[in-house]
Formats: sequence, structure tokens, C-alpha cells
Amino acid sequence: MHDVFTSDLLVGKVAFVTGGTSGINHHIALRYAKAGARVALIGRNVEKAEAAAAVVRKAGGEAVGLSADVRDYAGLEGAFKAVHDRWGEIDIVIAGAAGNFVAPVLGMSSNGFRTVIDIDLVGTFNTVRAAFAFLRRPGAAIIAISASHSTMPVAAQAHVCAAKAGIDMLIKSLSLEWGSQGVRCLGIAPGAVENTEGMRRLAPNGAENLQQIFASIPLGRQATRDDIADLALFLVSGAANYINGTIISIDGGSLNSGGQRIGEMLMASVEDARVERGHP
Repeated sequence: MHDVFTSDLLVGKVAFVTGGTSGINHHIALRYAKAGARVALIGRNVEKAEAAAAVVRKAGGEAVGLSADVRDYAGLEGAFKAVHDRWGEIDIVIAGAAGNFVAPVLGMSSNGFRTVIDIDLVGTFNTVRAAFAFLRRPGAAIIAISASHSTMPVAAQAHVCAAKAGIDMLIKSLSLEWGSQGVRCLGIAPGAVENTEGMRRLAPNGAENLQQIFASIPLGRQATRDDIADLALFLVSGAANYINGTIISIDGGSLNSGGQRIGEMLMASVEDARVERGHP
């Protein structure tokens, strides 16, 4: 863990993290807990949620794991109520649950497209909408995990691009509606992040695909989970209290080079998979 923004920055704060059982979101939750926050980790599988919370507790934090599907508004609302009953007003919400797969539009069903929209976009709406009644007002911060896809089109990722673009505009709209009540609404838009399920899906051929991805990133490397957690902690640390309604890219400069090379790689991987399955 980086040395920046540690110690007792978040003592007395309560954080609610959807998609918190793994990857970026779990790392953010761990960072918040190490800074003193009490953290609720939300996932569809209760065993995985509790196991993720146990990791946080082992590291010295205070955490609970709860089961809820972000597509189920009533279930999410129940999870918020349980956390509020346990710890009081919620200071931080991370809307991080997401889904992805690699497919061009003509290789994707309507149901497949809808599934990603439902998890990413509708799930973010459900999270923030259900959260509002339980937030500390003024003072709460909502952070949606977007992606560089929201502003950088990528072939074989139309479903994700559409969902993340929707998330960005949802957050910007919320900043207008809720800012007067002291609720800051923000987005973090990562590019490639190492050791995540998303990168395993987007680089199916391992090192060869990763080198192509690196070539599209001006800094020449993927982000680490620490890089994302550092930004997430800064945004709720008290040093960012006038930042509201913006989506912050953290992608090593990838937006400036575009997504064409990555899209070509993904389309090639789709074609390779077709050949392996014996399709012409």
C-alpha cells in the first residue's frame, strides 16, 4: 500500500461499496478501512462478501459483508438500511458493480447488451437512488466507477461504452440535483488496471495482448489497484471538498491516444475464437 493518505483520515466515516468483493472496489474498501472507515462490502454471493470483509478485518479494519444484487432495488435498499442501523449515516458510497465481455455488436444478443446495461448503468442508478435516504447530508460523497470506455469508443465493447457513458451523465446530473444538499457526486474512470478480472477478459491471449495495450498507453504501463485507491481516498479525504460533478480519468493518458489499437486487438481475438470453434 502506498504511504499517501493513510493513518486516521476517515475515522468515524462509514463507506458502502458495491462490487466490493474483488478487484478495484475491494482495494478501495481496504484502503478506506486502513484510513479508519467502517466499510460495508456488497456482493451477490454472501459467502464471497463475508470472505472479502474478513480480509479487511485481518488487515486491521472494521468491515461487514452483505449480499445484494445491484439490479434488485429492494435488496439494495435493505442492505443500506442494515448498514445504517449498524453504524449510522453513510458518508461514502462506491457504486462499483460491473459486468463485461468481449463481443462485436453483430455477435451480441439483445439480452447480452441489456445485461451489461442492467448491471453497470441501472445498478449504479439503483445504488445511488437507494443510498440517498441513508446519507450524511451535508457531507456525503458518491463515487461511481466508470471507465475510459465512457468517452473513448472501443470495438467489441459497445455495450460497456454505452453503459459507462450513461453512468457519467447520471453522475453529472446528480451533482446538479444533490449538490445543494451537500452531497458530492463524482466518477472515477480507470483505463487498464493490472490483476483485475476486466483485464483478464480484455487480454485473453496474455502477454501478447498486454504488449498491444501497453503500446496504446503513453505512460507505458497499466494502472495498479493502488493508483485507483489513492484517487478514491483523495476524493473523500477532505482535500477534495470542492470537487463535484466531474469524472476523473486515471488511464496513463490513454484517452489522448484513442482506443483503435485495443479495439483491433479485441476484434482479432473474437475472430481467433471463431476459428478455434470451427466457424468460417
